Amino acid sequence: MANVLPYKPAQGEIPTAPGVYRFLDAQGRVLYVGKAKNLRQRLSNYFAPLRTLHERTRRMVTTASSVEWTVVPTDVDSLQLEYMWIKEFDPPFNVRYKDDKSYPFMAVTLGDEAPRVMVTRNRKIPGARYFGPYPKVWAVHETIDLMIKAFPIRTCSDASYKRAMATGRPCFPGQIGKCGGPCSMKVTIEEHRAIVNDFVAFMAGGDERFKKELTARMRAASAAMDYEAAARYRDQIISIDAVLGKSALVLPADEDADLFGIAEDELAAAVQQFTIRGGRIRGVRATTIEKEIDISGADLVDQVLQRAYGDGVDIPRRILVPHLPDAAADLEVWLRERRGKRVEIAVAQRGQRADLMRTATLNAQQALIRHKTRRTSDYVARTQALTDLQEALDLSEAPLRIECFDISHLGGTNVVASMVVFEDGLPRKDQYRSFNIAETTDDTDSMYQVLMRRLAYLDRPEEEREPDSEVVTDPLATDAEVVTTRKKPRFAYPPQLLLVDGGKPQVEAAARALRDSGHTEIGLCGIAKRLEEVWLPGEDFPVILPRTSESLYLLQRLRDEAHRFAITHQRKRRRRDISSVLEEVPGLGASRIKALLKHFGSVSALKGATSEQIQEVPGIGPALAQSIHSHLGNG
Repeated sequence: MANVLPYKPAQGEIPTAPGVYRFLDAQGRVLYVGKAKNLRQRLSNYFAPLRTLHERTRRMVTTASSVEWTVVPTDVDSLQLEYMWIKEFDPPFNVRYKDDKSYPFMAVTLGDEAPRVMVTRNRKIPGARYFGPYPKVWAVHETIDLMIKAFPIRTCSDASYKRAMATGRPCFPGQIGKCGGPCSMKVTIEEHRAIVNDFVAFMAGGDERFKKELTARMRAASAAMDYEAAARYRDQIISIDAVLGKSALVLPADEDADLFGIAEDELAAAVQQFTIRGGRIRGVRATTIEKEIDISGADLVDQVLQRAYGDGVDIPRRILVPHLPDAAADLEVWLRERRGKRVEIAVAQRGQRADLMRTATLNAQQALIRHKTRRTSDYVARTQALTDLQEALDLSEAPLRIECFDISHLGGTNVVASMVVFEDGLPRKDQYRSFNIAETTDDTDSMYQVLMRRLAYLDRPEEEREPDSEVVTDPLATDAEVVTTRKKPRFAYPPQLLLVDGGKPQVEAAARALRDSGHTEIGLCGIAKRLEEVWLPGEDFPVILPRTSESLYLLQRLRDEAHRFAITHQRKRRRRDISSVLEEVPGLGASRIKALLKHFGSVSALKGATSEQIQEVPGIGPALAQSIHSHLGNG
């Protein structure tokens, strides 16, 4: 692979102004859209030596064949243009939103002569005011049933309303006390509009005001001995209390905010959006995101907020996030233009907000786990996936044991490989393995080496045991899942299918390993990330599995799990490397090593630092910084 991209623009061609850039493939398809305050500075990161790029970023820039940019007057304009282009082109390497089902909302059709409250998933009703989203349809119906006791407004269909108004006979819901519109013949259109306004104001957060007003009216009616009216007001107060009892006060009563809890790993993220009005949680929305290229937590928040508020619907005055985006000030201006009022983006750091953020983050973590495992827990789906794979890959039997291999490295160093095992469509974490690769020429050579090492053990006598020192277990496995190999043969069972992360070159390297080891009876395929193509050895064209098929999902999960496990092992190894080097420096303890590791991240970065840069780390004085600098061979 060339170390410089052929379409790299000359340094002087890229402007230093703010703007939006697009990477395109040979057919002109937009692969990735991004914004920058300084286009030259941002794009130079993508055109760094390929070996230094993150794996998924490298895949994106090598898939592309050109880059274009558009200069805009301000940073806010770049944010707006980025949002528009992402919506228009749906680039495959931008974050991908999944499981974003259509949530039910409560809508009040303020554009109608007699506004109606209804349950809907349609966010485009002209003039409607929306509340929610709600996690379940029954939750919306329950809230409406309670609310119309306190604020009796129209619930009947438009057809029933027109028929009742034309005939002078109450609509059927009005006859049974379920509709309080003019069609019930109990209120005028003007009186009904006033009740609707109170309904909307209450749902928007005016809890205490209405309770105080109704309490004053009840007392006044009681003092005037109008006990019938006092009883109505009393019932309304009881209904309001019932609505409020469904949601606890989580923030101050005057707080209107949206709070975003985010959980993420290297490949995916889950977002929990809590809609808080009047200090109470009025709605919850869950979204799962597939991260196609390496993206920071702050950039992820940026993308989430653009998507949540791009249409300008129901923007609160405060937005609480786990990380402040780099362009937070520009986002606030962008949101203010849509809301018409000031919008604040803040990090929930302490008190009630921090407690609620922890709750939302916990929900997001659970949602991410569910997303990863939901489909594999279905026995019927797993069986169908294995059957489909047998047919699609022309295997002699269903691949009950599948082993997936992935190569990972950091700028050409710390090359490692991972092997994950799925049996009957479920992970066997006790049989995961990691490999260190000392010398290699490229990813295909690494793949060949690892498979030769793994396949060699299929021919060894069963009584042979692997050394304890080479046991590697998944750090995310539970105690029940962690099983060392002291009592078991190494790689005891042959797989029916080997899966490699990559396309045709990786598959051919794996096929060569199978031939050289004499195990051509094992099935083989590779899955390429770009278009999720499945490659078979010796074929010029890939197998295209249906995008929604269980078989493709199983291969994706194997590939993602192998990638995660490889990255986890690489990071542990990198931490061990830097710790072992720094432990030799006199006066450098564990806490300071930890601070250096957090600040620099790798030995190579630390080696390239000056004494003054090392001194910037908390707890590192001039003398110790010079000692570290000299020990690493920089002096």
